[in-house]
Amino acid sequence: MKNVDANVILRYLLGDLPDQAAIARDIISNNEIFLAGEVLAEVVYVLEKVYRVTRKEISHVLVLFIRSDTVIMNNKPVMEAALDVYSRETIDYVDALLCGYSLVQKSEIITFDKKLKSLTS
Repeated sequence: MKNVDANVILRYLLGDLPDQAAIARDIISNNEIFLAGEVLAEVVYVLEKVYRVTRKEISHVLVLFIRSDTVIMNNKPVMEAALDVYSRETIDYVDALLCGYSLVQKSEIITFDKKLKSLTS
């Protein structure tokens, strides 16, 4: 198994640097890769803030990506739930991730943020 960073995922998804994209495609297509939740958060941030990809597009592409047979992650159901919340709500990804944990684990979020609290109440 190989650990990948955000740049590898971004090159794979965007194909914007052809040489690096080819290497990323080869690595991801031919190996099991471990994708840390923190790396996924960085990918979300870069796609939204740098590349101006919409939340719905980000969610759609990343859910398909993490469902791939070669992608290993801790808490995949939480990540999918977080991406779903992120696509529908105007909250940052970390708050969406808290919602994902809350929804999957059936746990309460303790927060002073009224909007975040309303999403899981």
